[in-house]
Order: sequence, then C-alpha cells, then structure tokens
Amino acid sequence: MKSAPLAVKRSDKAVLQAEDLDMLIQNLRKRGHQVIGPTRREGAIVYEELASAQNLPAGWTDEQDGGTYRLKRRTDGALFGYAVGPHSWKEFVHPPAQRLYRARRNGKQVEFLPETPPAAKCAFLGVRACELNAIAIQDRVFLGGPVVDPGYQSRRQQLFLIAVNCTVAGGTCFCASMNTGPKAASGYDVALTEVMESGRHYFMTEAGTDRGAEVLSQLPLQRATSRQEQIAADMVSQTARRMARQMDTTGIEELFYRNYEHPRWDDVAKRCLTCANCTLVCPTCFCTTVEDTADLTGQHAERWRKWDSCFTLDFSYIAGGSVRSSSRARYRQWLTHKLATWMDQFGTSGCVGCGRCITWCPAAIDLTEEVRALREGGPARGAAPTGKETKP
Repeated sequence: MKSAPLAVKRSDKAVLQAEDLDMLIQNLRKRGHQVIGPTRREGAIVYEELASAQNLPAGWTDEQDGGTYRLKRRTDGALFGYAVGPHSWKEFVHPPAQRLYRARRNGKQVEFLPETPPAAKCAFLGVRACELNAIAIQDRVFLGGPVVDPGYQSRRQQLFLIAVNCTVAGGTCFCASMNTGPKAASGYDVALTEVMESGRHYFMTEAGTDRGAEVLSQLPLQRATSRQEQIAADMVSQTARRMARQMDTTGIEELFYRNYEHPRWDDVAKRCLTCANCTLVCPTCFCTTVEDTADLTGQHAERWRKWDSCFTLDFSYIAGGSVRSSSRARYRQWLTHKLATWMDQFGTSGCVGCGRCITWCPAAIDLTEEVRALREGGPARGAAPTGKETKP
C-alpha cells in the first residue's frame, strides 16, 4: 500500500522508494517541465530528455582515468551509480550554438529581428554537487556582471534542479579537495541520495527550496529514521574518502603568478594536442565566438554565437597574428585562468573538480599533476610582469 503524501518543509529528510521515482518525473512533466537527465547512449552516460524513469541508466557505472572512459555493468540496479559523463548541464543553459538575431532587407531598409528568449521550463534530474557549483559559477559569469545575458537568464529562471549526492567516486574526481562535493550543499530544489542496503532500494530526499518542498509533498514519502539518515550520510562520506585524486589549492593564485616561466609549461606543451577537448567538456568554460552568415540573395543574414576555446589559434588572433601562437602559451593561459585569474574576475575558482578534462584528454594530461609539479618543481622561474598577466 502506498503511503499518503507527507507534508514536507525545507531541509526535512524523507524516504522515497526507488519504484516511486517515476512519480517525481511525471509530476514535473505535468507542471510543464521538460525533464532532462542521464541515460545511456553510444557507450556513454549523457543528458537527454526523459520520458520516464525507465530511461535512466539502471545497473550501469563508469570506469574513468586519464584519457579513459568505459561503461560497465554493476551488480545491482542503481539508477545513479556512476560519476559524470562527457556532457555537462552547461549545454542546456549556455547552448553550443545560439542565434542572436536575424536581419532581412526590406526595400532600402534593413530590419533586425532579435531572438526571443526561450520560454521552455526545464528540470535537471541527477545534478551532482560539482555540477551545482559549476552552474553557480556560470551564474556569476552571465548574471553577476554589469551586462546580463538574456538567453541564459531566461533559461536559468525557469530551471528546477534535482541534485543527486554522489555515492560513487569516479577515477578522475577530485571535488572533495575543491570543497564542491560529493554532497550537494546548496543551489538545488530537491536533493536525493540513492541507498541500496539489505535488499532495499530507496532515496533519501531533502527539499532545498519552497518549490522543492511543494513538489516532494505530492509524492508518497515516508519519514526518514535516524538510521536511514546515517546510512545515507555515511555513503556520501565514504565517497569523499575514496577519491584517488586531489588538488592542494593553498595559495594557488600566487603559485601560478610566481611560475609564469616555469619549465613545466614546456613539458606539458610537448604532450598537449591543443584539441580543446578539456574546454568543451568543462562545465564552467564559457568562451564563445560570433559568426555572421548571409544567403546568396543578400536578403537575409543571421548572427550566431558559438562555443569557442582558448586552445585554438584563432581565439587570440588580432591584426598581425595570434597572440598565443604556441601550445605552451595556450595551455598556460587556460590553466592559469581556470585556477588563478578566474578568482580575480569572478571571486571563485573556475574548477569544480569533476575530472572531465582529465578523462577526455587524449594525452591523459592531469591538471592535478600539473599543479603538483609546479609546487614541487623547485624555485619559481619568473613571474608575470604584474603578477596576473599572460603572454605567448
């Protein structure tokens, strides 16, 4: 017999049976949300629209290391028993390609037709703690400055976030050392912790907002016992202890500013392919370029914004050539910006410890190792002129 709906308040802990998770998805769909979550496709776990809980990657996990990603079967039916895949939520709030406006010739006049901000409501299911922090960083970039991105703002305002606390440590994860996981601390409407013990399969739920509490109140929840709460908390704590990688962030800004000419940049340049994989899978990288297109009649034109990467030669091209012509300069620019100058711009690190850049680097370059090498590689080899500038 199903339990009657339980009145839920913010921060209340309650139990949702795994068999009832689909009710959460259908509840959100009825409220007009497009529910996007993890599913298995083409040998990876990616984010796509979900019609039901049947689309979730039940019984699958991932093996990750530098330049390595493989899915394999679990011995149970866990729905979120993996780390993170190649996709990040960034693509849904900051799309890879976005039309900014259209223009058409009307006699001797040119009429500009700006794009209307999207109106679709989305719910993200399965957002990890590191990814919540990545979304918060994107908020600072697109909403926190003097100029607000209207498209991002429209998508973000209509977003419902369902976090899932990690009970599996990926081979390249290091969020614990970045204080961004594995437990979601804030930024969610609903948080779930998947528990499988003694033949039972359930989710510990918690509302992070009033609207999250409202959604949970429509589900057949049971009050959590202290034992159930402890089991869920222990699973997340064990995940933090199992992470094989970590990054020492003590004084990391000055570490980069002091080592502008360190020989380690030459070492990594020999391995880096400047393929831009790291920036494309990163949940916080936001660089874009703008392209104008026109039809052959000259009557219609469009302006598009598309993802770009600081690893490309064209990214820093100005009259006379590229400012960063070497792979050494481009890798140094990316890592220094990500871990140091980003703090000057936005008051936070640009890295959340998800490990995607390590997993999806064909050369298996590990930024945690690069930071460690700068710390252990002897005396500094020349600081940037002002301590915060970069050059080729």
